[in-house]
Amino acid sequence: MVDFLAENNLCGQAILRIVSCGNAIIAELLRLSEFIPGVFRLKDKADQQKYGDIIFDFSYFKGPEACEGKLEAKPELLDLDEEFRENNIEILTRFYLAFQSVHKYIVDLNRYLDDLNEGIYIQQTLETVLLNEDGKQLLCEALYLYGVMLLVIDQKIEGEVRERMLVSYYRYSAARSSADSNLDDICKLLRSTGYSSQPGAKRPPNYPESYFSRVPISETFISMVIGRLRSDDIYNQVSAYPLPEHRSTALATQAAMLYVILYFDPSILHTQQAKMREIVDKYFPDNWVISIYMGITVNLAEVWEPYKAAKTALNYTLDLSNVKEQASRYAAVTERVHTQVQQFLKEGCLREELVLDNIPKLLNCLRDCNVAIRWLMLHTADTACDPNNKRLRQIKDQILTDSKYNPRILFQLLLDTAQFEFILKEMFKHMLSEKQTKWENYKKEGSERMTELADVFSGVKPLTRVEKNENLQAWFREISKQIMSLNYDDSTAAGRKTVQLIQALEEVQEFHQLESNLQVCQFLADTRKFLHQMIRTINIKEEVLITMQIVGDLSYAWQLIDSFTSIMQESIRVSPSMVTKLRATFLKLASALDLPLLRINQANSPDLLSVSQYYSGELVSYVRKVLQIIPESMFTSLLKIIKLQTHDIIEVPTRLDKDKLRDYAQLGPRYEVDPKQLLEDGIRKELVKRVALALHRGLIFNPRAKPSELMPKLKEMAATMDGFHRSFEYIQDYVNIYGLKIWQEEVSRIINYNVEQECNNFLRTKIQDWQSIYQSTHIPIPKFTPVDESVTFIGRLCREILRITDPKITCYIDQMNTWYDIKTHQEVTNSRLFSEIQDTLGTFGLNGLDRLLCFMIVKELQNFLSMFQKNILRDRTVQDTLKALMNAVSPLKGIIANSNKVYSAAIAKTQKIWTAYLDSIMKVGQMQILRRQITNELNYSCRFDSKHLAAALENLNKAILADIEAHYQNPSLPYPKEDNTLLYEITAYLEAAGIHNPLNKIYITTKRLPYFPTVNFLFLISQFPKLQYNRNLGVVCKRPADQIDWLPLVLGLLTLLKQFHSRYTEQFLALVGQFIRSTMEQCTSQKIPEMPADVVGALMFLEDYIRYTKLPRKVVEAHVPSFIFDEFRTVL
Repeated sequence: MVDFLAENNLCGQAILRIVSCGNAIIAELLRLSEFIPGVFRLKDKADQQKYGDIIFDFSYFKGPEACEGKLEAKPELLDLDEEFRENNIEILTRFYLAFQSVHKYIVDLNRYLDDLNEGIYIQQTLETVLLNEDGKQLLCEALYLYGVMLLVIDQKIEGEVRERMLVSYYRYSAARSSADSNLDDICKLLRSTGYSSQPGAKRPPNYPESYFSRVPISETFISMVIGRLRSDDIYNQVSAYPLPEHRSTALATQAAMLYVILYFDPSILHTQQAKMREIVDKYFPDNWVISIYMGITVNLAEVWEPYKAAKTALNYTLDLSNVKEQASRYAAVTERVHTQVQQFLKEGCLREELVLDNIPKLLNCLRDCNVAIRWLMLHTADTACDPNNKRLRQIKDQILTDSKYNPRILFQLLLDTAQFEFILKEMFKHMLSEKQTKWENYKKEGSERMTELADVFSGVKPLTRVEKNENLQAWFREISKQIMSLNYDDSTAAGRKTVQLIQALEEVQEFHQLESNLQVCQFLADTRKFLHQMIRTINIKEEVLITMQIVGDLSYAWQLIDSFTSIMQESIRVSPSMVTKLRATFLKLASALDLPLLRINQANSPDLLSVSQYYSGELVSYVRKVLQIIPESMFTSLLKIIKLQTHDIIEVPTRLDKDKLRDYAQLGPRYEVDPKQLLEDGIRKELVKRVALALHRGLIFNPRAKPSELMPKLKEMAATMDGFHRSFEYIQDYVNIYGLKIWQEEVSRIINYNVEQECNNFLRTKIQDWQSIYQSTHIPIPKFTPVDESVTFIGRLCREILRITDPKITCYIDQMNTWYDIKTHQEVTNSRLFSEIQDTLGTFGLNGLDRLLCFMIVKELQNFLSMFQKNILRDRTVQDTLKALMNAVSPLKGIIANSNKVYSAAIAKTQKIWTAYLDSIMKVGQMQILRRQITNELNYSCRFDSKHLAAALENLNKAILADIEAHYQNPSLPYPKEDNTLLYEITAYLEAAGIHNPLNKIYITTKRLPYFPTVNFLFLISQFPKLQYNRNLGVVCKRPADQIDWLPLVLGLLTLLKQFHSRYTEQFLALVGQFIRSTMEQCTSQKIPEMPADVVGALMFLEDYIRYTKLPRKVVEAHVPSFIFDEFRTVL
């Protein structure tokens, strides 16, 4: 019969693919369970209020029209729903595909069983497959994995969350319109069971059997699988555990499968006492806490409580006298084997000869160790005992008392066992690899000795007092031939023959009185020794390694091991060389990966990579977590150094202290970790944790503080960061890392991540943590609970700067780069603020602040546009006023008669809209001033710190612009193509180096807006009466109560106009020019000698306009005659 798993055996390959797929699905479910978007839990009030109306459970399906109708009635809900869809559709699709694959899995399994029954696979039926060793294993695994999937889903992804996710996916995807979609079946399978994994939660009735029966499965199949599991040792594990008291451990994998599969036939659990008694006697006579898959543990005493037959059968095991007996037995075993293992681990004990002579003894010791560790770990675990269940608590207390349980001793035993196992495995691998070479060498040596002896008895070779003896000569020649004829490949025959040869050599020594000649004796003894070595060597079998692999399985502790983390870390802190023993423990834990990967590998499935990456990623994360104690200890020392460096020592003398650091920080022995990358990642993780915390705590501001806390807190923060930075440089040589590189990479990552999170507030499609290029699973940047409307420290810093430079309460004097308080005329802050931010947060911080201000400007401009639509374009009175004004002022080249009256009337009718208008424009202007200051600081520091970079960027920028201009004049010349990222990439560099002008930036895309230039013109002249010209300060507001600042007003208007087509600016400037000409004409006709204040304001505006936009003078002289400008200068 063809091998069941052969590639040409369709029946075997089909079930192998199903089982392989099952393992991959479980890995995907476990992976996804860590990425459930928090909003679907609707845990806190904020989420309930915001998303409660757009996230539905399965009640949605009772009346989808009503639910959708509610949404459509409120435009803001529709908008939120659309935003929610954009942000979550990707992760929802991933979850849906995982849920769909669970349903597909059971459909495929049912189809396979039908095909078997219908005889599609020739000569194969359910019975024949169950008789085959591989077939039996795969069929049992197929059903078991389906049960595990359902349990994992319920444990890791709560029922309500599943329902909400499925409904959201249904609403947001095309699945609802697709006819072949099996979403209904998936919803039926995965609807909420009422189960909760929270401690103390009540178990729903008939759970999980009602959940397992949602998709019907052939009863015959279930019954035959249970029959096989009850009677057979399907994995032949008992051979690895010959002792009867180890039987329940040998059958542990099978017991876990049986536990899960029994839920498919709950009648056995409820009523069939004989079967349950048989199962408990075979699998659970001395254990009741089992691991069902990759460390997921269950306590049978708790889960079998509702089932009468199961509970009764288990009562014998849970009898307190039996519990006491088992616990005492394992206490004694632990004590005995621990002493043995420690003895074996002594230096020089595990030599090759000793190992080869004592293989059974060593294996028995290993079995005892692993069985004891397994039993104690499972039965003392906190997860296995519900603290509210009195009986379970009582059993656990009994175990803890009778087993004299001490987690440190158990952990020590685990460490020593892992180390012992590791050494033995390595020795065996080495011996196996050299087995044949060594055997051949011993054979050659033995044969040569015999030939030499034959020569001695020939009388040719002189050897003292040895007479010639032809018989012995012939006999030794024959023995030499016999030794050479031994065949390595036929180990059994060779072994038997070798034993006979040894006996013959012993006999020849006695019968021929050869003892008297010491040299002959020595030759014979040497040959016997070589033959003994041959027997030993031929006994090195791979089966020993396989047995060690089976016995050393630690997959049950995949989750439980975490409870020992604090002990591991404490051990490393006390004795750093502990890391080498931990390595063996982690390698032992890595053997757990074989369980899910075996079938995936056998099936040559493409899932092998992703599944192995998930589990090995989890293991590596755990190793990182344990070893994080090393960088933590280092940073504890570092904090003392920071304190010394920032407070106690001036920089120069620290050099005298550097030789003392090694004694002081005791870093030498701590860094014996291999690979080096793990240490570096640990240091990075600790650095990120501490710097992020320092930034979070250090940049919290009290808005009521007078004066602002901004500068003092920045100075304090700069000192902290400098202390970190200097100390980090200071210790880099001791740990052999690139301190400055790590510092810059990690600090930039922290700041960029926080900027990204802050900017998420302004984005519809948010960047989730798992999408962020700055966030990392190995070196995570911590998230802190927001303390105000800002999400992060960068938002708080930005909003504090905006608060203290608010144009309503301050006056900005551009020549001084300083803000003054309008009322007290005291300086509020100046450009030093940005140097201080540069000192504290570096270039990344300033650049991040600049990006955040960009987002805020965009938001403000969008708000402005919606306000323009609402207050101007939908207001009939305003529309009529603007229409009348446009008629009065056209043509724009002309002069308006009685201009004062025309303008005043228009301003009076539109008075109500200017407050909101002024607010928006001043906010934009204020942020543009801040952006100019940041650009200035970045450019200055770039020229100072990186003059070559600054020069290279400027030249490259000019060259690219020249090429683009040349292309527009002559299109045959080259130009960067659309897919060329050069322009995009150089922009990032130019912005970081401050080589750009924020005032020329286009922030939003705009449509045509009627009357836009006219409205802006009216707005500008409506503000002139509140302003006056001051020789020393320029244009300032007349009364502090007016709350208006000149430069934010100018830059805000300038930015606003920049967002629209240039003809709007042209029209706006023409209106301002006409206003100046008409007002001057009126003054001349009325013989008023002085230039009116409004004209001075308008001319100042034009002066500032061309100054900040860097436009040529002729732009404004096209609208205002140059003699008016000359006259204006005399006023100044």
